[in-house]
Amino acid sequence: MNLKDGIWPVRMRIPFVQYFLEHHHGYFYILTNAPSEEMASAASGYYLARCQAVKSLLINWQVIIEPDQDMLFQDFDISNEYLVLSVMTEGLPLFCSIEMYKVVNHKGKPMKFDDLKPWFFPLPSSSYSIVPGSNIDFMSSVYRLVISSPVIPDLVVDYDMKRRVFTVLHQEEVLGLIKHKNSSSELHHISGNQTLNKQHLYMVKDMPKWDDLSEDFSCEKRDVISHDGVRVPLTIVYSRRAEHIGQSPGILHGYGAYGEVLDKSFSSDDITLLSRGWVIAYADVRGGGDLGWHKSGARHCKLNSVYDFAACAMFLINEGYVHKNQLGAIGCSAGGLLVGATINMFPDLFSAAILKVPFLDICNTLLDPSLPLTNLDYEEFGDPRILADFEIIRRYSPYDNICLDACYPSLLVTTSFHDSRVGVWEAVKWVARVREKTCCTCSRSVILKTNMIGGHFGEGGRYSHCEETAFEYAFFMKVMGLLDNEKKSDYL
Repeated sequence: MNLKDGIWPVRMRIPFVQYFLEHHHGYFYILTNAPSEEMASAASGYYLARCQAVKSLLINWQVIIEPDQDMLFQDFDISNEYLVLSVMTEGLPLFCSIEMYKVVNHKGKPMKFDDLKPWFFPLPSSSYSIVPGSNIDFMSSVYRLVISSPVIPDLVVDYDMKRRVFTVLHQEEVLGLIKHKNSSSELHHISGNQTLNKQHLYMVKDMPKWDDLSEDFSCEKRDVISHDGVRVPLTIVYSRRAEHIGQSPGILHGYGAYGEVLDKSFSSDDITLLSRGWVIAYADVRGGGDLGWHKSGARHCKLNSVYDFAACAMFLINEGYVHKNQLGAIGCSAGGLLVGATINMFPDLFSAAILKVPFLDICNTLLDPSLPLTNLDYEEFGDPRILADFEIIRRYSPYDNICLDACYPSLLVTTSFHDSRVGVWEAVKWVARVREKTCCTCSRSVILKTNMIGGHFGEGGRYSHCEETAFEYAFFMKVMGLLDNEKKSDYL
């Protein structure tokens, strides 16, 4: 590759096709879902391809690795000697390494993933968030991950792919509950063959105990049956000290768009609610990336996301996790669309909801191509200039489906005046219409909170996040009638 040749496109843009490149000794390695004669399932998943880093040969992609059944390739990284793959199986993330010589020397048909004998990085059994750390040394055989879950504070681990050992470097301390025991001098050797357990996490014998909060808090993963029989993963977190007989308040998080996996990393903010007996749940609805079902919750299938979210809320109530009159919902950005649409269709399902910088006026926004994200969102939600797309969008658009004289839950809608992604007017218009159309006798408070400084991701600053979280939690406690008998937990 000659840098003097300038910049050129790897391939012309194709709707619904993505590709991600890494360079390795004269070749581009490409993670893509582009149509390929060698990959019959390319339209629904990603595979690894290769081409020479020469302008005239960029179009000659060779498929080199295809995923196993029920496995999704999420991301990849390359060092001098190793290929690192981020994969998803049964909605849970895994990382593995493959020696590069097996890939570099390959010729012929695509290789089966399992035939490459990858080394899966040992992980805690309840890992829900795994993020690559700082891996900037191309020649290194060590790969760093930051591991987390609702009950595992951030854990920094180095994996030596050559020696197949790992080192716990650091773990976040939380209010004295976690005190880091392992040091960087302790190497954990992996002996014996890896096996795939029932939770589809590759574990090994003699695994050291990972420090977590599982003695105090339970983290369960349940399958919820949606309207069409599809099983939707629901992660439920609660305090083991709390009594759960259907009397607990709870919060359900959702997103379900752009193929993004709902963030379930550790949040010290949640300890405040969990230690008070609250239940916090995460619905991995269609439209997200958990089970390779992004397209099952996008465009003409978007209503699946809404029905999945409603099914998860009903499950929490019917299974006795949450009191039927004390369930709240939180959705941010496109997650605000999810929550708003669910409230319109099931106005009595939640007692309160927080919609943060929400995408609510879909039809009007997508009819204005001058807005920053409109053209990109045609692939996710459809183009309302096309009649078939318009009719689908019109069915779930939160602004266009507010129920007349219905009793809505208490609502906190936050927006930012300088938001370049979702216009401030979307939240303002929706709040005004909710106040106008819903039942004036029994509908609860509808609060609009506008940040006049920050953008889509908030104001920034050292304490602004704490202030926002405190405001949101106080809102939930207030509207659910929990402030009068508020008691401090043992942790506070």
